[in-house]
Amino acid sequence: MTVDAHHHVWDLSVRDQDWITGDELLPIRRNFTVADLEPEARAAGVDRTVLVQTVTVPDETPEFLALAAAHDLIGAVVGWTDLTRPDVADELARLRELPGGDHLKGIRHQVQGEPDPEWLLRPDVRRGLAAVADAGLVYDLVVVPHQLPACAKAAADHPDLIFVLDHLGKPPIASGRREPWASAVRTLAARPNTVCKLSGMVTEADPRSWTVDDLRPYADTVLDAFGPDRLMFGSDWPVCTLAATYGEVLSAARELTDPSDRSRIFEATATRVYDL
Repeated sequence: MTVDAHHHVWDLSVRDQDWITGDELLPIRRNFTVADLEPEARAAGVDRTVLVQTVTVPDETPEFLALAAAHDLIGAVVGWTDLTRPDVADELARLRELPGGDHLKGIRHQVQGEPDPEWLLRPDVRRGLAAVADAGLVYDLVVVPHQLPACAKAAADHPDLIFVLDHLGKPPIASGRREPWASAVRTLAARPNTVCKLSGMVTEADPRSWTVDDLRPYADTVLDAFGPDRLMFGSDWPVCTLAATYGEVLSAARELTDPSDRSRIFEATATRVYDL
């Protein structure tokens, strides 16, 4: 079995995706549905997926849970809720009682858009993270490199919560630079309650001319830091289509990994972390 641990869907007739702006993102300013994804995923040999939130809107998570209940391709949902709300524990319990609520396995917030580099360390956010841990969920981190030190501190503060780093922490692949990203990633990976997704690389590289060799130093860094037992593949579809097809992203990830590690990176880690 192959698991895609990170993809999205959206319907612009339901709500706008206000982050899709400018000419570079214009190709994905349209609807992307599970029906669009499924033939591509199945053709690539993907059997289960993890559907990840896209906007900080309360209604999206219940919609995603209903989608997961209706489509056996989706094994888990990483949703959103306001971690700073005083009743966050009650809200998490409410979400799990909704149709498809048993598919809720994680929570994510667009930390990358927060101006405070230590947003994760705020007292109200820390209380919310504790509630996520108490609910038996994981926490996905979508951050940029300068926010990685706060991620490491948060992981140390919440040893019972699994933190999943999306997109390698968005290293500057197009520029070829590795520091200070690489050092910060290694510090985060030193916490045993952290996991990383081998995802989002093709859009951090030059989307028009990237090669597998461009991605390799960054993939090697996280492979060395986290090891295959704490690394999982994610397509980041449909965002990845700005630079590659679904099949090309999967093929590149396979080329970047050793055959002896692939059963863990492409199945076992995601199955364990997201309780598929």
